[in-house]
Amino acid sequence: MRHSSQAPAAVVMVRPHHFTVNTETAADNSFQTISDHGEDLALRAYAEITAAAATLESHGVKVHLFEDEGTSTPDSVFPNNWFSTHAGGHVAIYPMKAESRRRERRSDIIEMLKTEYRVQDVIDYSGLEPDALFLEGTGAMVLDHIDRVAYAVRSDRTNPIALERFSTHFNFEPMAFEACDSKGMPIYHTNVLMCIGTDFAVIGTGMISDRRRREEVVGRLARFGRRIIDLSEEQIGRFAGNALELQGTEGRILALSSTALDALDAGQRAAIEESVRLVALDIPTIERAGGSVRCTLAGIHLTPRH
Repeated sequence: MRHSSQAPAAVVMVRPHHFTVNTETAADNSFQTISDHGEDLALRAYAEITAAAATLESHGVKVHLFEDEGTSTPDSVFPNNWFSTHAGGHVAIYPMKAESRRRERRSDIIEMLKTEYRVQDVIDYSGLEPDALFLEGTGAMVLDHIDRVAYAVRSDRTNPIALERFSTHFNFEPMAFEACDSKGMPIYHTNVLMCIGTDFAVIGTGMISDRRRREEVVGRLARFGRRIIDLSEEQIGRFAGNALELQGTEGRILALSSTALDALDAGQRAAIEESVRLVALDIPTIERAGGSVRCTLAGIHLTPRH
C-alpha cells in the first residue's frame, strides 16, 4: 500500500499523571462530561494512554510518549491543540483560549522534534493570545494535506484572522463554516465533526448550518475521489468523527476509540475498511474530558533524521 501525506507514521502522545476535570473549558465544550475528581480518575487515564500507545506501536506506528507530572495542565493529554508539524520541516505552535491550556506548551517536545526529525522552522502564533486571536491547532482545523485545505468550524477557539495567517504561512486554503448541534450549541472543535483520510472522509454534514456551504464542503472533500461517509449527530456525540489515519508497517490504519467504533454501523465500517484497518483504542475516562483519540495524537509529518 502506498504511503500517503495524509497519514503520518509517528505521533506524539502525553501521558497524564494527575488527569482531572478542566472547569475552565467546560462552558463551550458540550462533549465534556466529567463531574468527579480524584486519584482513581487519574490512574484510569494514565492506564488508558499507556495501553493506547502500546496498541499503536504494535501496528508499527512510532509513538513518542511524554510524561506530564504537573497538576496545573488538566488537558495535557490532548497535545494536538498546541502544536502541529508539516512536510518540508515546518512546525506551528498555536494560541490557546484557556490559560490552563497555554501551560501545555513544552520546549522538550519541540527539541525532540528538532533532534529526531528535520525541522526547518518553528512558527509560534502564541503571541496572538493577548489579542484573543485563538487557533487551537488540529482541533480547530482538520487539515487535508493532499488537497491543501484547512477545514475549520467558526468558534471562540478558531479565529478567522489566525486561521488566515496560518493558511498563508503553511500553504493551505482556509474553508471556514458554521456548525452546531440540534440544541444550537456551536461545535467547539472541528476535529469532533470530521476526519479526513487518504481515500475517505467521515463527517457529520447535517450539523453544518448553511446548506450551500455544506454542499461546498462535501464537494471539496470528494474532489479527488474520496468516499464521503456521513455521520449522524448521535454518532458525532460518540466521537465517531474524532479519528486519525496513520501509517503502520502493514498499511494504513484508522485510530479511533472503542466508543466511536461501536457508534459506526456495519455499512460505515465496511466502507472505511476498504482503505484502512480500524484500530480501536479504549479511552472512556479521557473521553469524559471532551476529546477522544484524535485529540490525544499529534501527528508527525516530518522527515526522520537517519
